[in-house]
Amino acid sequence: MRIIAGKYRRRIIKSAPSLKIRPTSDRLRETLFNILTNRIDDETFFLDLCAGTGAVGIEALSRGAGFATFVDKSRKACMLVEENLDLLQIPEDKTEVIRADAAEYIKRAEKNFNLIFYDPPYRDNYLEVLSAIAFGKVLTEDGILIVEHESKKDLPDSIGKIRRWRLIKQGSSSLSFYENC
Repeated sequence: MRIIAGKYRRRIIKSAPSLKIRPTSDRLRETLFNILTNRIDDETFFLDLCAGTGAVGIEALSRGAGFATFVDKSRKACMLVEENLDLLQIPEDKTEVIRADAAEYIKRAEKNFNLIFYDPPYRDNYLEVLSAIAFGKVLTEDGILIVEHESKKDLPDSIGKIRRWRLIKQGSSSLSFYENC
């Protein structure tokens, strides 16, 4: 796995094929960040929810995000994220790694995020986390929620105070972009 652009461009990060992690493909990450390019700056708080290797959050930091939080319920995944952050020598004051269930983290989160990337295992029920984000305060007023999901999985066009404004399909994966209504 490699970082596509920015400060850590072309740097290789570790992946763990033995873990049950489905990393976001380079091509899909590139599409994601081409859409978000004008939304990322040093004041951006990025949440990589179900972080896996941390590739998406690290890509956000590489492209100028000010802070990234990585959340995964797997202890091994959290250790892998920390290894990748150390490997790239990303300053500790720009990141935090939290071992927690996605829905539980959203319900108790004390930070607000400009960008939330949610990429759970495709078999998971997405609605609990989507509802927690839609009815909570974790997403800033002008924030964007991006959900990676299987292309054949239907997600709601709107839920609570968020609505989908863009859907990108690439092969068997899709990205749904939500914003506040």
